[in-house]
Amino acid sequence: MASFPALVFFLLATTSLHSRCEAGKVLVYPVDGSHWTNMIKILEALHSKGHQITVLRSSTSWYISETSPYYTSITITQKQPQNIESQTSMATFMRQTLESRQYQGTLKGFFEFYRLFFNLIGDTQKSVANVAASIIENKTLVKELNQSEYDVFLTDPVFPAGVLLAHHLKLPLVLNVRWIVGGDPHYPIAPSPLSYIPVVFSHHTDKMSFIQRVKNVIYKGMLVYLHRYVSNPPYQAVCDRYFERGVSVMSLMQGADLWLIRTDFTFDFPRPTMPNVVYIGGFQCKPASPLPTDLEDFMQSSGEHGVIIMTLGTLLGDLGPNVSEIFAAAFANFPQKVLWRHTGPRPATLGNNTMLVKWLPQNDILGHPKTRLFVTHGGTNGVFEALFHSVPILGIPLIFDQYDNLVRMEAHGVAEIIDITAMDVKSLTNSLQNILDPTKPYKENMIKLSQIYRDQPIKPMDKAVFWIEFVMRHKGAAHLRTESYKLPWYAYHCLDAMAVIAVVGLFMLAFTLASCRCLFRCLTRMKKSKTE
Repeated sequence: MASFPALVFFLLATTSLHSRCEAGKVLVYPVDGSHWTNMIKILEALHSKGHQITVLRSSTSWYISETSPYYTSITITQKQPQNIESQTSMATFMRQTLESRQYQGTLKGFFEFYRLFFNLIGDTQKSVANVAASIIENKTLVKELNQSEYDVFLTDPVFPAGVLLAHHLKLPLVLNVRWIVGGDPHYPIAPSPLSYIPVVFSHHTDKMSFIQRVKNVIYKGMLVYLHRYVSNPPYQAVCDRYFERGVSVMSLMQGADLWLIRTDFTFDFPRPTMPNVVYIGGFQCKPASPLPTDLEDFMQSSGEHGVIIMTLGTLLGDLGPNVSEIFAAAFANFPQKVLWRHTGPRPATLGNNTMLVKWLPQNDILGHPKTRLFVTHGGTNGVFEALFHSVPILGIPLIFDQYDNLVRMEAHGVAEIIDITAMDVKSLTNSLQNILDPTKPYKENMIKLSQIYRDQPIKPMDKAVFWIEFVMRHKGAAHLRTESYKLPWYAYHCLDAMAVIAVVGLFMLAFTLASCRCLFRCLTRMKKSKTE
């Protein structure tokens, strides 16, 4: 017969297991494009645990399907797609951004980049804020959502309509985030010294010279301007119209119960953090699955030289004839086979060693033992998959945070970066040779970095699911949230306290000086009277 303590432990363990497995209801407001490819992985994991998931999606959605085995959807009607949902708009923005690089390093190039970026973000934020307002005004939909009694609201705050809806529905809020429009997601909640924390678009590491720190402050200033005068006004109008006084998107984000941040300190630079931040970088990574027969045969045909993998993401499958010919000619110089995701016309200089495909199973190919090098635009997903599978990187950054992602990998000694606008066959060939050279440490460094990344007590996906369920079980996680966001800026920096201390100090100093002066006068008078 089991002892009493053992029986108690068994009952507690059984109760805990039951509470962890109890199904809940999750309401999701995702962001389209590559952000959705991250969100759907979490939804699949939550679905496998028995949770019921409802996704609010736009009728113009690019990636988010109306039907899915993992969730039910509620479609919000929109007349025109948001810029971030339009492949044409994103491709145009990328083309204009690349064209502006001819002025790189000049004031004209600096302001032209931010002009394009501000226009894209400003138009998108207005559209997203209008969607949030239309949902709030749809009393029938709001009533239906309230009656469904969801346990948690999961959203990506880079376009924070979901943040507003979570507040309106009074639901615990979990953020699945890589960036916010104001830059790094730590900025609203954690100390972020600009002396060693590089701002997005700065292309700096955590080891900055004086000039780089000056530039870092300037880049931060541009992001502050972006938030206050471009991104925030449409949302503030929604807050002022529907919510209580003093509410802003920033305060709502700062009050979120949990931040699931899609980075990892194997990849990113060390920095201060907070208790309600959970790092899930690379949570989508998994061991490679067997390849289709044609791809497996191609990989095996490479022999001892192996295979170079190239894909620059969804937006730039077609590089245009000039750039495509440069890549094709450079690849033809190598004994390695090349697997290239390319959707444009077949380049005239394409070598017999190169296979063009319109789609490839990126994670499975990166995990193949024949893979030697990954040529990528630097998207977060691809970078983490290369890190997971120990594949060195040649980075061809295009837009957004891609250059900053690749700078981090370059700082770890596992990647090189080449500017697509200044690239020719010779420079591309040299970069490829450097990384493939067995005497260079790129592969060795990546193996070490991958071993560190994999050496975690809990897998990133398991952490994400656990903490979402934690918020569901406990109706939030307020005990992990700092109250600093409720303080005015002068109180946060203790300027009011320092002012009082300074005033008191000055008063005491003045009192002491006045007392000494009076004492001196008294002593002088006494001495004078004695003399008389």
